[in-house]
Amino acid sequence: MAYKFFEEYNQEVTGEMKQNFHDIIVGVGENPEREGVVKTPERAAKAMQFLTQGYEMDAEKILKKAMFSEDYDEMVVVKDIELYSLCEHHMLPFFGKAHIAYIPNGKIVGLSKLPRVVDVFARRLQVQERLTHDILECLNNTLQPQGVAVVIEAVHMCMMMRGVQKQNSATTTSGFRGQFKEIETRNEFLKLISSDLK
Repeated sequence: MAYKFFEEYNQEVTGEMKQNFHDIIVGVGENPEREGVVKTPERAAKAMQFLTQGYEMDAEKILKKAMFSEDYDEMVVVKDIELYSLCEHHMLPFFGKAHIAYIPNGKIVGLSKLPRVVDVFARRLQVQERLTHDILECLNNTLQPQGVAVVIEAVHMCMMMRGVQKQNSATTTSGFRGQFKEIETRNEFLKLISSDLK
């Protein structure tokens, strides 16, 4: 087989986290020896490492590996990028979609790298506001485009499952740099991400 996918975990970190999750299971009143949960501490430890792998990744390096000189100066939009993150306040998931646009300034980037940048910052303990800012600043500083825009729409389990328990609420955050500060350019972007072009 030419391709083989596998996940690799730090054994020391996994061992420490496994004990922590074991203690949590005991703390909530569950029997850690029950068949259904006996392997849960290890699974949870590995899941947590996967969900926070962004701390070990460098978004700027990802972009720089796929930057190319190109004489193109119109808007590039990648919309409906799925994102999954963990709220840093309760460590509960929030998830939704990111929409990104930039106007090149002599350099373009491989399109798949934009979703990868989203994942780098989403795979950390986050708040949606900072996630939006981190993506925006990374793209702006690395690509140095004429402008960059980021909009994130997400729902938060900490609002849906606990606290105010509002199941139908969604949060939208946005950030704009360069030409996207101009109302005409911003409106073009907002129109494109709200349209149903296929």
